[in-house]
Amino acid sequence: MKTFAGRKLGRPSAARAMLLRNLATSLLQNEKIMTTVPKAKELSRYAEKIITVAKGDQMVTAQRGVAGIVLTKEARKKLFEVLVPRYSSRAGGYTQVIRAGTRAGDSAPMAVVRLIP
Repeated sequence: MKTFAGRKLGRPSAARAMLLRNLATSLLQNEKIMTTVPKAKELSRYAEKIITVAKGDQMVTAQRGVAGIVLTKEARKKLFEVLVPRYSSRAGGYTQVIRAGTRAGDSAPMAVVRLIP
């Protein structure tokens, strides 16, 4: 899954791709993470695509497609055993971005990204 469209987040494309992969893996494992608002908005788009790929008709194809994106076995296992069945009847909108004030150190706007239960 290419990550060249969308926000640049002040990083080269390879670093941006790895950032989104790390954030998506954390989101799938924990179901809720806190990050800055621009990263949260971009992560929401990215995670929605990952879940949609995982819901594909062919299980092996879906697993291979996700294996190149999600970094840990635990996150992949949770995705296929818990999240795909949860969202099987849902056509999209798996994530929610909630603004959470500003960070104390640099006043960056923060947000919580969570998977819809």
